[in-house]
Amino acid sequence: MLLQRLTEYAGRCREKIAPSGYITMPVTWIIPLGPQGELQGNLIRATGGGRRQDRGLEHFVPHRLRTSSAVRPKLLADTGEYVLGVPKNDSEKKKARAAECHEAFLELVRECAKRTAEPSVEAARAFLEGLRGTGGVPQLPNDFGPSDIATFRVGETFPIDLPSVRHFWAEYFWKRVLAGEAGEESEDSEDDTRESPGASLNVSPTAEGEMACIVCGKPNRPVPRHPFQIKGLPGRRAGAAIVSANVSAFQSYGLQNSLVAPTCKDCAESYAKAANLLIEGEEGTSIDVGLSVYIFWTKEPVEFSLSTLLTAPDPAEVRKLIGSARTGKKPATLLDETPFYAAALTANRSRVVVRDWLETTVGAVKSNLIRWFRLQAVVGEWGETDPLPLPIRGYKSKSTNRWTEGLAECTVPKIKRTRDTKKVSPITPGILLRVALKGGPLPTSLLFDAVKRNRAEQSVTRPRAALIKMVLLSQTGWNLEDNMEQLDVTKCNPGYLCGRLMGVLEAVQRAALPGLNATITDRFFGTASSAPASVFPRLIRGAQAHLTRLRKEKRGTYEALQRRLEEVMAMLPAFPKVLTLQDQGLFSLGYYHQLAADRAARIAAKEAREHEQKDIADQEGGKENA
Repeated sequence: MLLQRLTEYAGRCREKIAPSGYITMPVTWIIPLGPQGELQGNLIRATGGGRRQDRGLEHFVPHRLRTSSAVRPKLLADTGEYVLGVPKNDSEKKKARAAECHEAFLELVRECAKRTAEPSVEAARAFLEGLRGTGGVPQLPNDFGPSDIATFRVGETFPIDLPSVRHFWAEYFWKRVLAGEAGEESEDSEDDTRESPGASLNVSPTAEGEMACIVCGKPNRPVPRHPFQIKGLPGRRAGAAIVSANVSAFQSYGLQNSLVAPTCKDCAESYAKAANLLIEGEEGTSIDVGLSVYIFWTKEPVEFSLSTLLTAPDPAEVRKLIGSARTGKKPATLLDETPFYAAALTANRSRVVVRDWLETTVGAVKSNLIRWFRLQAVVGEWGETDPLPLPIRGYKSKSTNRWTEGLAECTVPKIKRTRDTKKVSPITPGILLRVALKGGPLPTSLLFDAVKRNRAEQSVTRPRAALIKMVLLSQTGWNLEDNMEQLDVTKCNPGYLCGRLMGVLEAVQRAALPGLNATITDRFFGTASSAPASVFPRLIRGAQAHLTRLRKEKRGTYEALQRRLEEVMAMLPAFPKVLTLQDQGLFSLGYYHQLAADRAARIAAKEAREHEQKDIADQEGGKENA
């Protein structure tokens, strides 16, 4: 099913996908030639846009799998070792190999020039023949590397772009692939001598007859080994195969290598190129989550940027999405029946592993995303009722240059005031993304991690408060009347009330002893959140001296805090001996809500005083003018 949907996507995006036998690669160097093959100036370093713009200009170039030991040239665009015969080092072995690679490259250009009769290809051939005559390469830039990709430009024409050249290469390429040519993507490293899945078998299978393609269902000659690999996966950026059988245990009915899943050449090329196009993600079609890459697409084009909503959610877009569900009748956006697909891919050495697969509708995904953002909605640390939505992973805002902490890393320690993302469990981002797309409950393990980090840091951050709330609500049912977004003075849960009480007692201490470095929270948060009965009686007794001082020095503050303390204590007849994990989560929420409400009240009181003082000043100024 996955391969079928990817092939459909390839058909929809045909203009963005490289021609048959080609892939999109960054070209580093351009060799400018005249019509007779004369070099016109120095080599030009190619620059351009694209995801890999630091490596050169994104261009459609001929493709071919090869091992580090095989000599297999690519037509008119290849590494410096093949195009110009530049060795990787000065050893005799590498010089001999570079000469062998260059000779094979030249022979392929000769064949293309003869078959196509293209003047620009003939110019490239003449240039290469001239190198043989002079016995050396032209003056190369200092930063030219033997692994850099170089191609030719004759006048304003790139020979690799000509239709006749592309047709020649497609025939040449598939003839060898169908004959069983093996290899794998590599980063061109010195020690990469491994072959592709299937290359370890003694035989090189060929498919002489026709078989039903598992993707399109049509009878065709299957590809013995799929020549296009999935790139950009964590752990195997160079490329990995999604269909392979490299040991006898994987074989079926005597079929070897990729013949265990017979696929025609068109489908084998289409699904891989579609997956790579999605992974490149220039239109927000992929998200890196831990050890996997999530790719997602729709059967028909829609105006819906899932990647942005989950990685750097814009508050306006989130409000628009949530608002669409609050109208009287079900909005059209949630009735969108356009098919939506998502897959989580990772690499196990040189093989692709499909970790997750989702086939639903755009409307269902939007409905789950609305649930996702409403589950995470919690008041800001300073009482803001409309704080920034939280991403799965943290990001730095380009406009404010401020870091927004994500849900995935909020439970790990800090190093120099920044979360140590290396300690994030590799499965956590995937779990969060899966629930965002599919719905369902978040695991209790995330609640445990959040509570544990609160105890370690003796505080509750907004991302952790949101994560706790999300786990609790997703497991118990989504109760809109009790969504725990902000302080709830009617909530009678003992854990929640103990958290509120901790916040009130801290406020009492801070008011009585301003400038205090270490508060009771810094000393007793862990014990109070797990075994309240063992510590709260002592904390309340200690608070009486602070209240007495406030009654004498700050009567208004004393009355407000005393009233708040009485409200909480009236709803808490006894302190629990121990709190369950769920109640410890509610303790953290109660503490966070109480502090956020207190801060908001202080800000409001300060603004009210400033406004009152301004009014008085305006009135006095008016009297003087009169």
